[in-house]
Amino acid sequence: MQKITPFLWFNNQAEQAAKFYVSLFKNSKILNVVRYGAAAARISGRPKGSVMTVAFRLAGQEYVALNGGPLFKFSEAFSFVVSCRTQKELDYFWNKLSASGKKSRCGWLKDKFGFSWQVVPADLDKLLAGKDARKADRVMQAVLQMGKIDIKTLRRASLASN
Repeated sequence: MQKITPFLWFNNQAEQAAKFYVSLFKNSKILNVVRYGAAAARISGRPKGSVMTVAFRLAGQEYVALNGGPLFKFSEAFSFVVSCRTQKELDYFWNKLSASGKKSRCGWLKDKFGFSWQVVPADLDKLLAGKDARKADRVMQAVLQMGKIDIKTLRRASLASN
């Protein structure tokens, strides 16, 4: 069992979100669904028998989603980063996760549940790091012009002459 498990608060879409997420990633599955019993339903105001939590594994990492009501909302302060090795993989996750959601800049998007994701090349940190500050700046300038990241464009920017 992992020591730290991210816990995501949904209004009432925890099960739908978990099912959607596990459908996209390999090595993923629903692990457990807990329903509101009489006592928890009374305290929370949620219907007895409705889904309270969904434990799920996403690409090997475990998460719990809670149907806790509308009190708290997601923000970009907490997001998941999907590191992609190829443009085909990046396009797949970008298109699937942003469907019925909201696309943003620099590889960021919100899915249809309002949760924020960053879909980026696996080597983005490598392209932005190192001793060559001008190279990193060229790559960052390219990223800042994009919604969905184009890997070839970033690699060309990293190789361009100063």
